[in-house]
Amino acid sequence: MDIPAPLALLLQSLEAGDLPAAKAAAAELQRTSAITTQLAAEVLHELRQPLLGVKAYTQLLTEEIGTRGPLRQMLAQVERMEQIISDFTRLASERPAPQQRVPLVTHVQAAARAFALNPDSSRISLQLEAPDAPLEVQGNGRLLEQLTLNLLNNARDAATGRGLVKVVLGREGRSPVMYVADWGPGIPEAVRHRLFEPYVTGSKRGTGLGLAVCKRIAQEHHAQLELVPASVLPDQPPPTTVFRILFPAPDAVPVAAARAPLSPSPAPSRRRLLVVDDEEIIRSVFKDLMSRECEVLEAANAEEALAHLKREPVDLIVTDKNLPGLSGLELAQQARRLDPNSRVILMTGYPSLVTAQQALELGLLDYLLKPFDDIREVRAKLREALSHAPPARPGLRPGSSRVDVLDDSPASARRATEALAQLGLEARVLTTASEEPTTDPPAAVVVSWDLSTAYGRQALELARKQSRGAPFVVLAEYLSQETVLEALRAGAAGCLARELEAHELSHELSRILGHASPSPSGRGPG
Repeated sequence: MDIPAPLALLLQSLEAGDLPAAKAAAAELQRTSAITTQLAAEVLHELRQPLLGVKAYTQLLTEEIGTRGPLRQMLAQVERMEQIISDFTRLASERPAPQQRVPLVTHVQAAARAFALNPDSSRISLQLEAPDAPLEVQGNGRLLEQLTLNLLNNARDAATGRGLVKVVLGREGRSPVMYVADWGPGIPEAVRHRLFEPYVTGSKRGTGLGLAVCKRIAQEHHAQLELVPASVLPDQPPPTTVFRILFPAPDAVPVAAARAPLSPSPAPSRRRLLVVDDEEIIRSVFKDLMSRECEVLEAANAEEALAHLKREPVDLIVTDKNLPGLSGLELAQQARRLDPNSRVILMTGYPSLVTAQQALELGLLDYLLKPFDDIREVRAKLREALSHAPPARPGLRPGSSRVDVLDDSPASARRATEALAQLGLEARVLTTASEEPTTDPPAAVVVSWDLSTAYGRQALELARKQSRGAPFVVLAEYLSQETVLEALRAGAAGCLARELEAHELSHELSRILGHASPSPSGRGPG
């Protein structure tokens, strides 16, 4: 007798009214679902490795022969595979993406360009109507492009021959709105009520994931995604299918200043770069990418890398986080023991807030996410790291016990003041940069990411100027992976939650700044 699947067993138990059996079946269903999700994540991770190599070499070929027909199509197909992997990953992940005010038109146009790269899109005439006035939404640009591209792909795949797809941008009151319309065969009535569920599709060409992903992205942006009547648009003849995405009016959160692009500087002759990755294709990519500019050494694991480092030092280490044996972070720690000035860039296909914080506090130069969007941007980062040796990570400036606290929240500033007092340090609370002469620089700086006069990256730049070479620590109201990575790239010594209680904050500041409480008098952190 065949053993029933967990879901079937659960339904049978419910029909029979057997509550204990139903509970057991539900637990088994949850367990098997977790195993399936983990297996899917592992398969996706393995797919990313060869995909990264194919994309990187294709991009390098475009530098030599230009973006010609077959090469252009190859890149388009690679990006399509990345899109499919991202779709599955987004469905399985509950991790929120960072958001800021972004121009909706810009990201819709980017999605339209990506849509046009697919050879199958050549049979579709794509029209875009947008207002002249700026149209901003609070959101994540890459996800908005994915949302738009999925809707365009959905419209294309529904058509059997040549067709028309139209995107209309505008406002409903203060709320930005986007319509995506097509004149294809329409959506069967049988699937309309389940259209946004995974694997439900009225097309023979699609996977049924595109619209489910669109719904998730819309929800993450607090937007409404729905099918609406064709009459909402004035076109004649009317379209057969119209999707509407109604965004909330953008709030008053200040927009962080865009980071200036790194200008590629030629690396000094024959610097030494050590690449550590258990995937041979990744090591080959880096070797071909940088071997004209520096000597590239390879290691398949941390132990092999450490053997290199014991023989002779290198100028830069680029390592995967998930290595067999010692991890990339453990390799960074061991490399620092051999040479306190070791410089390390970490790569990972499994980013997380925890490992981003570990990378920050280890003083790593950067945290690269696989698969790389553009291998040429990675090369620019490597050139920058090889060309400009950063100063050693500073400790508290000697001869001073004053720490400047840049924070315009009275409650947060008070907790920081109490935390510093427990370490025998004096806080000077500022709501903006000090205009005082540089004759009395602080021992360190604590800065709020949410400083209203200079939000986000602007606050980090303000802290860096205020510290004048001393360490600075970032406090963020909403601690996210993106915030930690921005702090890492700005040169911060640490990034902590703004809402920590004074004794917790004192402990964390002591650990990051290497400054213990001065007294055995019993007033130390609780």
